[in-house]
Amino acid sequence: QVQLVESGGGLVQAGGSLRLSCAASGRTARSYAMGWFRRAPGKELEFVAAINWSGEITNYADSVKGRFTISRDNAKKTVYLQMSSLEPEDTAVYYCAASPQSVAGREGYDYWGQGTQVTVSS
Repeated sequence: QVQLVESGGGLVQAGGSLRLSCAASGRTARSYAMGWFRRAPGKELEFVAAINWSGEITNYADSVKGRFTISRDNAKKTVYLQMSSLEPEDTAVYYCAASPQSVAGREGYDYWGQGTQVTVSS
């Protein structure tokens, strides 16, 4: 069992930056792939970024590539999403997720956090 708690969301102006954190608990959390997803108002859940268990492999949605960076600190069992050059279209609830598959895929996530709101004003 893995528990996930996100933090770091908030209100930011377009062009600004935010860093989201996701703290994981559970004995096997370090061996899981981790991902970030988001759901904008009235839209479906969207993949944002993923990282494999060691942090060596990352995967990004085209819409955030070059602006967002995913990283992890396995000693702290924490995953980060550094978001830069934010746009109003990035406004969404951001969710952290964990996959026992250990690869940085876009599917197969079994555990989810409660989400954190990111709002980008124009």
